[in-house]
Amino acid sequence: MRKTGWRKMRALPLASRLLLSHLLVMIVGVGTLVIIGKLSSPRFFVTRLQQLEGRGVLLRYTRTYLVDVFQTTWNRSTFWSVIAGATAAGGLSYWISQRIVKPLTQIEQVTQKFASGELGERLPASGIPEINRLANSFNRMAVSLEDVERRRRELVSDLTHELRTPLTVLRGYLEELATERIEATPEVYRQLARETRRLERLINDLQELSKAEAGYLPIKLESVNLRPLLVSLVQRFADQLLEDGPILRLECPDQLPKVLADIDRVEQVLVNLLGNALTYTKAGSITVSAGKELEGVKSSVSRLWIAVTDTGVGIAPEDLPHVFERFWRGEKSRNRDSGGTGIGLAISQRLIELQGGEIEVESQVAVGSTFRFYLPLA
Repeated sequence: MRKTGWRKMRALPLASRLLLSHLLVMIVGVGTLVIIGKLSSPRFFVTRLQQLEGRGVLLRYTRTYLVDVFQTTWNRSTFWSVIAGATAAGGLSYWISQRIVKPLTQIEQVTQKFASGELGERLPASGIPEINRLANSFNRMAVSLEDVERRRRELVSDLTHELRTPLTVLRGYLEELATERIEATPEVYRQLARETRRLERLINDLQELSKAEAGYLPIKLESVNLRPLLVSLVQRFADQLLEDGPILRLECPDQLPKVLADIDRVEQVLVNLLGNALTYTKAGSITVSAGKELEGVKSSVSRLWIAVTDTGVGIAPEDLPHVFERFWRGEKSRNRDSGGTGIGLAISQRLIELQGGEIEVESQVAVGSTFRFYLPLA
């Protein structure tokens, strides 16, 4: 029976349980007051009468009457006090219970809306500090979830847009070949191979970006000297330049301080930055530079910066905030045929962040661009 009663109690709504708990506390308190008063008050009253008689007041014939009157009066006053107190305490308990339960009910309603896909709902502020903190945490979580959902939709939309072009080209060529409207020449097969490689590159970049954003990419931080890597990359890319192309040069001291980084991931970032610079710089120069910077006197945190500066087409001011977004390309200067998958800079930014650094860009249209990233010194 006790277990059954306890289960029924737990099945009640929170407001009912709060109200019953308050009423139980009230009943215990009032019961204790009545019992103690009932047992002790007559004794104290008689003792007080005896003290009066000791002072010469004659109460021998009226003592019994006075005690009866006192008990009757006490009983009546106690009865009405209990009624008034119980009514006031019950009303107050009900008000407090509703005040506590109301924001919890709102949380339940909002979470149900979230489950149905309505991510714009927010919880109002509460006068109860604990619930107000819960509401603030919930609202921050809601903003985060809304941002994740927005990014997911953008990614699906961008991915669909990116896949449509090579798939359309592939389907067009294959249909033409199947109906023998075009001849199966080596050039056709080379075009099909190019579109297939584009799809493969897009899928690989998406997988890399997904791992980077989730923090699953292995990052092996070591104390390394980046100068040999810079020399090697400049030499490698210089061999690819045409005679009428831009000049590629390296500007950095003979001795660079060691940094705490993953040299393979740094190379991946530099290859992407140099590849972009070569793509959008038809003439002029591309400069790879490195140096040490002291970040503020108070913090005294030293770091090494590496920059890739070109004299290419540049980036419009309104496009600069979007450079590191996935699938971003400027309307005129960056296109699918020459601009890769549009994910490289997003991957580079995440790789630098995973190594404790940051990356930034400066650019002017028709002047050139500078992509610079920082790494902490070892």
